[in-house]
Amino acid sequence: MLDWYTLLGVDGTSAIVASQLFDLLYGVFEWFLEDEYGARMDRLAKYLGMRMLGYPYMQRAYLAAVCIAVIGPVVGTFLVHREMAMIGDTLAHTAFAGVAVGLFLNSALSLTLSPLLTAFVVAVVTALLVELLVEHAGAYSDTSLAIVLTGGFAVGSILITATDGGIAVGIDAYLFGSLATVSKENVGVLILMSLVVGSLVTLAYRPLLYVTFDATAARAARLNVRLYKRLMVVLTALVVVSAMQIMGVILVAAMLVVPVAAAAQVAQSFKQSILLAILAAEFAAIAGVTLSYVYGIAAGGSIVVAAIAVYAVVVGFQGLSNRLPSVRRLRSQRPGQTREGLEADGGERE
Repeated sequence: MLDWYTLLGVDGTSAIVASQLFDLLYGVFEWFLEDEYGARMDRLAKYLGMRMLGYPYMQRAYLAAVCIAVIGPVVGTFLVHREMAMIGDTLAHTAFAGVAVGLFLNSALSLTLSPLLTAFVVAVVTALLVELLVEHAGAYSDTSLAIVLTGGFAVGSILITATDGGIAVGIDAYLFGSLATVSKENVGVLILMSLVVGSLVTLAYRPLLYVTFDATAARAARLNVRLYKRLMVVLTALVVVSAMQIMGVILVAAMLVVPVAAAAQVAQSFKQSILLAILAAEFAAIAGVTLSYVYGIAAGGSIVVAAIAVYAVVVGFQGLSNRLPSVRRLRSQRPGQTREGLEADGGERE
């Protein structure tokens, strides 16, 4: 670790302190993962008679899925209401290119770079580029996103074939997701990202809400609209890369959109929409991981299908309630997502 600090220009004493702090934090994380969370899951496995809950890799998979089900809807709710749902898929495919870059460099130059690290760098840079393109593309923003999406996937495929397919085996887990590849480090990253994303959204909630629903009014209120838009796309990139190894590149964007779409059918306010989206995502994540183990199917696909099932049930219930006069009368008596309700959340629709 000291070599990295030296390269970054950090003096020896600061490097030692930073190294000791990192070791302390990692020790706390291991204590939580094994002695607290792991022990409780072991007891739950015995109580329910479900042996899979006692397996360490399944415990990590459940914890990772729960974290994804929090940070995905928290960021996705802002994206969906800003009509930028496509950006999650775009960044997922460019993150795939980032993984390919890491694996390619490791193969060609005998390095030991983490593919997730290169994916983080590429996704964050791309997120800022995408926001810049959207600002200047205007009505053609969807076209810009499509170009970046296909370009990212194209670069990834070129790098894979440039090594005669030698890194194709290593990249499969990132494409489709896997329970078996969820390591302690992956879980640690997801917990860290949950804390970072949750803290930043909480601190910047009101400005983000204004920018989401009425950017013109936000500018009039002298908010730095460009800063908050870039913050949101960077948070999206972090969520996408963090969730990639369990969900897979192809499906990770679904956790930003599907639970939010389900919650939007019944939510009466923006805050309620976030909460209901998290609840829907948690159900889908836990059900998907369980089905993945029981039937030996892909974890990411199982989670997304479970989320779509939740969405279908909510839409079906909404359609049924519209047909029943008694339910329709009851719904008409409830306060809807009015101007006053949105203002209570800190913003209003255009």
